[in-house]
Amino acid sequence: MAITLKGFLRREVRPALGCTEPGAVALSVARACEELSDREHVAAVRVTVSSSIYKNGMAVGIPGANGAKGNPLAAALGALVGKSAYGLEVLKDTTEADVERARAWVDEERVSVVCDPGRTGVYVLSAVFTPSHKAVCLVSGSHDRVAKVMLDGQVVYEDQEISAHSGSSCGDDELPESYADVFAMLEQMDLEDQEFLLRGVEMNMAVAEVGLSGDGRSLGMGRCIMDASNGDLGLRIRATATAAADSRMWGVQMPVMSSAGSGNHGITAILPVAILGDELGCSREQIARALALSHLSTSFVKRRLGRLSPVCGCSVAAGAGAAAGMCLLLGGDVQRVQSAMEMVLANLAGMLCDGAKESCALKVGTGSHEAYLAARMAASGLSLCKPQGVLSCAFEASVENVAKVNQDGMRDVDKVIIGILDRSFAGLGGGV
Repeated sequence: MAITLKGFLRREVRPALGCTEPGAVALSVARACEELSDREHVAAVRVTVSSSIYKNGMAVGIPGANGAKGNPLAAALGALVGKSAYGLEVLKDTTEADVERARAWVDEERVSVVCDPGRTGVYVLSAVFTPSHKAVCLVSGSHDRVAKVMLDGQVVYEDQEISAHSGSSCGDDELPESYADVFAMLEQMDLEDQEFLLRGVEMNMAVAEVGLSGDGRSLGMGRCIMDASNGDLGLRIRATATAAADSRMWGVQMPVMSSAGSGNHGITAILPVAILGDELGCSREQIARALALSHLSTSFVKRRLGRLSPVCGCSVAAGAGAAAGMCLLLGGDVQRVQSAMEMVLANLAGMLCDGAKESCALKVGTGSHEAYLAARMAASGLSLCKPQGVLSCAFEASVENVAKVNQDGMRDVDKVIIGILDRSFAGLGGGV
């Protein structure tokens, strides 16, 4: 049975605090610790992660840590202050004192995070040790899916829902196979959905405003672009999206609304659509409808790429989603919407994911800006001749082609990137 729009939004569009990869690490450790009556006496935390989680958590800021980075710090904070009931906002209670304690744990080598090169997608296996107990938690399939919890070798919890595709989401596999059927899901939107979608705009815009403010909680990339925009709408979209991702990658302690399991996907899928809708004077319902299409379209591409992938899903999947939503606002029908998405896919299909970190903001900005230009072109009636490059005559086949390039053509990319990162961090004395 195909998923409803309401069910899709509930599963694929959620608040997330900080990068979702170290967030998954913190969640796994926190959930394991919650099985321990003597949580204050944790002696060691040992975490094994997939290559994707390892790569994306090495150099990204942790929420509330004043720019401090890395999976080990996230694991330590998960043990010290994490609450699994918060989901991907697991570290929202973090204080400066907690960060100092977590840094000490990392320095004392009480925490280790190692990569299992045979694992891809979302996979985090945490083992937490006290003098008398061992608790284990596995997060897999999606960033907030606790698959199994064990205490002293006994299973205390196990989720029976298994994703059909390793590393993909547990929800978006139920989207229709035909994009026309996905597009038709917009007719299911009600007032509750509308208000939820618009709340995502408020959340992500608030984080963007931090990046544009120059208050030190970002590198200031978005602000520089805004200063150079001279009122150009495309550059304003790029600047705002860049600023939001910049603050988020720095580790600002504010949630964003995610899409398809990623906060940066959510920034790309939401902010360009909202800014264009405001510029056009669209109603709240029209903007919400376009946001729904952006999220649906992002997941339509993402389900084929995989939850975590060698290519940049923020620009490829969420960029295509944003193009769809903006084209709809500009009066495009389903054919023109598909043309807009195809332009993004043809343009950005090879953009590399080299881990989550500050420069992701540049890619979020690129995806957002190119999505705006693609929507403009498609809404005016322009479309690419097909077949060409990765594009086939059928839209769905084009998306599959991009996925094939990602899965087969870039099979060893993560291994190469991790090797580069390991050598780089070794040169810094073990990390940042």
